[in-house]
This record gives sequence, C-alpha cells and structure tokens, in this order.
Amino acid sequence: VSNMATSRLEINFIRLLSRCESIASEKRGETEWRLEKYVGALEEMLVALKKSASKPPPETLTDYTRKVGFLKGLIVAEKLSSPTEKALANQFLAPGRTPTISSERMPATKTVHVQSKARCTGEMRSELFGTVSLPETDLRHRRSIPADERQSTAELDAVLQHHHNLQEKLAEEMLGLARNLKNNTLAAQNIIKQDNQTLSQSMRQADVNFEKLRTESERLEQHAKKSVNWFFWLMLILVSFTFISMILFIRLFPRLR
Repeated sequence: VSNMATSRLEINFIRLLSRCESIASEKRGETEWRLEKYVGALEEMLVALKKSASKPPPETLTDYTRKVGFLKGLIVAEKLSSPTEKALANQFLAPGRTPTISSERMPATKTVHVQSKARCTGEMRSELFGTVSLPETDLRHRRSIPADERQSTAELDAVLQHHHNLQEKLAEEMLGLARNLKNNTLAAQNIIKQDNQTLSQSMRQADVNFEKLRTESERLEQHAKKSVNWFFWLMLILVSFTFISMILFIRLFPRLR
C-alpha cells in the first residue's frame, strides 16, 4: 500500500510539474499567480518524495529539484523591474536535463529557458531603442493575424538561433581553454618530473662521490701511517749502526798516550 501511495504521489508530482512547465512556456498574464501557487505545491510534494520509503533514484530526484528550482527562479526573475536584471537572472537559471514526460523531445524547462532569454533580449532591445510597448488588447489583436504570427515566430526563431550560436561559440571557447589548461598542466607535470629525476640523479652521484672520497681518505691515512713507520725504523737502524760503529772504532783504535 505504501509503494502504491508513493507511486501515486510521484505521478501527481510529474503531472503538476508538466502543467507548470506548460504554463511557464506561455505568455502569462492572469495565470501568473497560479504558477506561483503550483510551484509552492511542487516544493511540498518534492519534500514528501524525498522522505518517502520508496523514493525515486537520486538522479531523478536531482533533476526534479533542478526543475522546481528553475521554475522558482523564473518566477523571481519575471518579477524584476529592469530588463537587464531579468536577463542577468535568467543567465543563472539551471533547467532540467531530462524530459518530464515521454512525449517531449527535449526538456520543457530548456525550451522555457530559451524563450525567457529571448523575451528578455527583446525587452532589452526595446528599452535600448526606445520602443513603446503595445497594450495587451493590441497584442491579442495582432496575434489573431496570421501574418503577424508568422513574423513574430520568425523573429523568435532568429533570436533563438542567435542564442544557440552564441552558446555553441562559448562552449567551443570553454573547450579550447580547457584543452590549453590541460596541456599546460601536463607540460608542467613533465617539467617537474624531469626536475625531480635530475635532482635524484644528482643526489645519487653526490652520495657516490662522498663514498669515493671517504675511501680515498682512509687509504691516504693508512699510507701516511705506513710512511711514518718506515721512516721511524730507518732512523732507528741508522742511529744504532752509528753507535755500534763508534764503539768498534774506539775498541780497535785505542787512544794514543
């Protein structure tokens, strides 16, 4: 029974999440208060899912958390007054990584993110060039004209393509920087490794030279001792021979009277 309740809770969470993503993708007016209430309910259901005994896998929970956080951030960003602040807040939003329902070709939050950035770009451009925004009734009237719809769709597609190109260019630059950083790191590691090898060889050579020096010092000391001993015995023999010679000389040649 607990598993069935948990499964029903997750199904309800997915349905509400999909509904919130659908509302977020629309140009909201009166429905904005519903999105905020729905997201609050999503947060409560997400907490219940995390505490559930048979909760979803950690990867799924992480993606759920990302999507709920994205929707909360989107609501906060849309309440900002300045288009520049809205655009900056949109840059820090992190959409979900997987589709919420099987019929989605790409995550709905990613589509909402791109649309939101496009709207912010349009508002910034309007503010920059002093374009006066039309009343909501005029906008509804224009949306009823197919030609204007096609033009608006073409402009939106152009903005989306421009953002897509910028993102690809930024991704390529980041990859290039990452490759350069990796190459520089590998080069530095090789240099440090070679320096360590050279230092190790120098230390081993210094140890060998020290051992040779100690051996030669011991041999020199022994040689010096031997030289001193031979010189001592030679002088002793010479003195002894002189003394004996003098005694014999005195004996053989007595002093004349």
